[in-house]
Amino acid sequence: MVDAVLGRARLVSQGLVIGRWERPVDAAAAFGAQQGQDLPGVLASIALRSDGGIAAVLEACGRGEIVRGYPMRGTVFLTATADLRWITELCAEKSLRESSRIIKSRGIGTGHVERSAAIAAEELAAGPRSRAHLHACWKQAGLLEANGANYHLTFQHIASGTLCYGPVVDGDQHVVLAEHWLPQDSGLEGRFNGDRDAACAELLRRYLDTHGPATLRDFSWWSKLPLGQIRRAFPLVRDQFEELPGDEPRYQRNGLADEMATMGRRASRPILLPDFDEFILGYQDRLFALTEADHRKLVPGNNGFFRRSAVSGGRVVGSWQRKGAPGRRNLELTPFIRLSNRAITGFEKAFRSWPFLTE
Repeated sequence: MVDAVLGRARLVSQGLVIGRWERPVDAAAAFGAQQGQDLPGVLASIALRSDGGIAAVLEACGRGEIVRGYPMRGTVFLTATADLRWITELCAEKSLRESSRIIKSRGIGTGHVERSAAIAAEELAAGPRSRAHLHACWKQAGLLEANGANYHLTFQHIASGTLCYGPVVDGDQHVVLAEHWLPQDSGLEGRFNGDRDAACAELLRRYLDTHGPATLRDFSWWSKLPLGQIRRAFPLVRDQFEELPGDEPRYQRNGLADEMATMGRRASRPILLPDFDEFILGYQDRLFALTEADHRKLVPGNNGFFRRSAVSGGRVVGSWQRKGAPGRRNLELTPFIRLSNRAITGFEKAFRSWPFLTE
């Protein structure tokens, strides 16, 4: 059942009503990780939650404050540079095992992985290079005969801590050597003295702070960490959150209820979101924000492809696209419900200030 009150609370918690963070790196760090397989979309997600627009986000990437990697779920996520190592070490073990099984079944041997790592180290020693350049070097070395070798070798090297995605150049995030780009001692040992429960508690704290009201089970689904480990870790941060009653307790950061009261009608204003935004993908159950019928419209075929969502009153009321040639772009809104003229005007205003990566 759609729960617009819960939706509005989560919009405020996520910094989408009034930006909670001044710098893009602060927004990235606050979330721990934001799903980022669509680069323009995740950069916009950060820009919508911080000051300075898309230019500030690109500058943060260029300065090495924000990166993308494969910290969990076998999926690309954007993180603050200081957080990629420890989150990956905490959460990526299962994904790495599965990747190793797949590449072995496709004839990609240990020699391929080691040789491709050596080539990457040589090619990236002088600085960032495009994925296309790196893949061309692997091809020239005869490493790409197997189906999907580009993807699986890249995943292996990023999830194992050798590479990551760094600066954005001409709309493409270039690959960098982790040892040159990520802070020293930013892994589990350096940050938490190897204490996995302490690291789990820190990631849980960030999740509940930015996604609450949410359950421990939501976090387990999001991070793929075991629920038993999460329950052991939760007491370490429990005092920072209020508990909301229910069959399964939800938790929100202390003071969120007061913020909601202060926000008033602002929490209901029209908002345009990217396709993989955490407001939609950050929870096990998305039906707090839209009906089952509308979910099928937002995720046609339920195949992992998401349309951009238009949110008003704390719920998803439609999808949207940008149409037209550069200099003559316009909003194409596909409503799921009948929209008021005021809501349509609000979406048009949001479109005019939206942080697009390209003109």
